[in-house]
Amino acid sequence: MSTVDLGAVDPGPVDPRPVDLTVRGAGVFGLAVAWEAARRGARVRVVDPRGPGAGASGGVVGALAPHAPEGWTEAKAFQLQGLLAAPAFWAGVEAAGGRTTGFGRTGRVQPLPDAAAVERAQARANGAAALWPAPVRWDVTGDPPPDAPPSPSGFWVVDTLSARLSPAAAIAALTAAIRAAGGEVVTHAPDHGAVLHATGWEGLRDAGLGGGVKGQAVVLAHTAPLAPQIYADGLHIVFHADGTTAVGSTSEREWTDPTATDAQADALVARARMILPALEHAPVLRRWAGVRPRTPSRQPVLGHWPGRPGHFIANGGFKIGFGLAPAVATVMADLILDGRDTLPALFRPAV
Repeated sequence: MSTVDLGAVDPGPVDPRPVDLTVRGAGVFGLAVAWEAARRGARVRVVDPRGPGAGASGGVVGALAPHAPEGWTEAKAFQLQGLLAAPAFWAGVEAAGGRTTGFGRTGRVQPLPDAAAVERAQARANGAAALWPAPVRWDVTGDPPPDAPPSPSGFWVVDTLSARLSPAAAIAALTAAIRAAGGEVVTHAPDHGAVLHATGWEGLRDAGLGGGVKGQAVVLAHTAPLAPQIYADGLHIVFHADGTTAVGSTSEREWTDPTATDAQADALVARARMILPALEHAPVLRRWAGVRPRTPSRQPVLGHWPGRPGHFIANGGFKIGFGLAPAVATVMADLILDGRDTLPALFRPAV
């Protein structure tokens, strides 16, 4: 995947006019909420000393994949809401700012390793039929799409809800949309108006709400922009609109350099080539590493910051931040701008 210009921060002084919402953190949660607020007419300012997408949101994988449709919870329902809203949300971002996000609902294929996995997948298909609205589906099939990876069982899951986008391009598009709506994205500015804290893994750590997990990913020179993404052996293989293929990712609780890649990235390439032989000779274009925000429950924290009137939190989209972003933008804008609280209880911060 080629490097995407994430949108330069404003070079001049901060606009002295007051704003309705200050967003601290220019990752996908912060920018998505800022865009939704700006779209509704609020004056917004996003502040991040490192610029847009400097943390985990500047990654490369971009897999927007649903939770398994079983053991249904509020969290799974919320993620479904975000995935269903994604086409309209990202189309609106692209139209407002004039930049592409690489979004496409291309679906996903999962080879099933054995008879037990086939049985579980068939039960999940029944769950999807009951819980997912038409036309999205989760099916078990013995007739996979062309170029699907081999399956030891002879069966595959094919779902039509999964999508992909380019994280860096989506961040650049959100930045452009906010500016087109009269908002600012700057490196330094004081708080004004309501304040949303969307400050990534460091923000979770500093607030006592969690921390981070490092991930590494790679980008290969393999072109299949309309192919469904592949999930196999815990690995995501995502075919992007720009003609590249992303593979990820690792999960590392301990690290010394948050942005360094190592032999674990090489192992991702080897595993991907075993899963999908078509990648055997695809050159590696880029290696990426970053730290993703994670709460102990793995759920995001959304809502009022207890004990700090006028302050809010939207953080912790571990591995699924881009998939959740349209739903997070809606519920947080409802809360901040209108005082309407529709947040699932399990997402509320306790600090």
